[in-house]
Amino acid sequence: MPRQRNVLNPSRRVFDYPSLLEKLSALEAKQAEPEFWSDQDAATAVLRQATTLKQWTVPLGKVSDQTEELDLLAEMAQEENDPETVTEIKEGLTTLEKSLEKLDFQFLLSGDDDSRGAVVEIHPGAGGTESQDWAQMLMRMYTRYFERSEFKFKTLDLQSGDEAGIKSVVIEVDSAFAYGYLKSESGVHRLVRISPFDSQSRRHTSFASVFVFPLVNDDVEVEIDMSDVRVDTYRAQGAGGQHVNKTDSAVRLTHEPTGVVVQCQSERSQLRNRESAMTMLRARLYMRIMEERQKERDAIEADKMDNAWGSQIRSYVLQPYTKVKDHRTDHETGNTTAVLDGDLDGFIDSYLRWMGARSR
Repeated sequence: MPRQRNVLNPSRRVFDYPSLLEKLSALEAKQAEPEFWSDQDAATAVLRQATTLKQWTVPLGKVSDQTEELDLLAEMAQEENDPETVTEIKEGLTTLEKSLEKLDFQFLLSGDDDSRGAVVEIHPGAGGTESQDWAQMLMRMYTRYFERSEFKFKTLDLQSGDEAGIKSVVIEVDSAFAYGYLKSESGVHRLVRISPFDSQSRRHTSFASVFVFPLVNDDVEVEIDMSDVRVDTYRAQGAGGQHVNKTDSAVRLTHEPTGVVVQCQSERSQLRNRESAMTMLRARLYMRIMEERQKERDAIEADKMDNAWGSQIRSYVLQPYTKVKDHRTDHETGNTTAVLDGDLDGFIDSYLRWMGARSR
């Protein structure tokens, strides 16, 4: 069963930066002790707390340093009346504003798993090539968002469509708070457009589902009895060269008690594919455990419709007008091009604030 505890409660917005640094210094001193690893559980707990603290001290320190630098530049500009320094201050203020916006986002993340990385899965709905192409558009949208956010990510599994698009994709996002930001994307996404695959240029509606799971590392125990896991190997499909297509490097894991199936074929090495598949399996099983806990507390009832296949969370309309609208928060924009190019901050921010209001 998973075991973890939030060291900080960001929702309260109470942060004493010097105090956080002092706590972090004390934890790092413990790690330097000769007997630190004599108690594995205690050592893991210390490392987890240190990691959580760093996720706050690093951005807070960055903002503090930027503010001090701008104060010094302001003094210089006042004394020397230098236009170049004034220009530098303006550029610095723009950078500081972006850092503060990012930190403000982070303040909204107070869930137990929000500070974790994420595993993102995209699957097309019914509709063949149309939906598969839409799934690929969503994959591009999210990878552009990851790049804009400087998230570290890699594709664990990709199944190409028969004619165009993709049949499925699994992406690991190994960056702090990725799950907190991306949990807003779980659900069904609806696209309305003039189909590029229709010779009569008719308007089509396509659906694709997005699933986001917290990336579970060694700081949380997810008990997996390997005798319950069936391991199948097979030849990878699609592009990748002769090696990929001629060796059984792809791995499929089936957790028989739950029926959860994951697969990975992104690496040439069967061992690496198996490790990535285990990461995916841990994330899936962890999410099942958390959902069961929510059901026991009756907290999942409010979100059932949000994650159901027949209930879209967001619509992307390209014809006859242009608009992207989130049906949970009512946040919308007419700049569909920017959204599909990864500009999701407005939707994520509105979702986090909406969830915060619901939890009060």
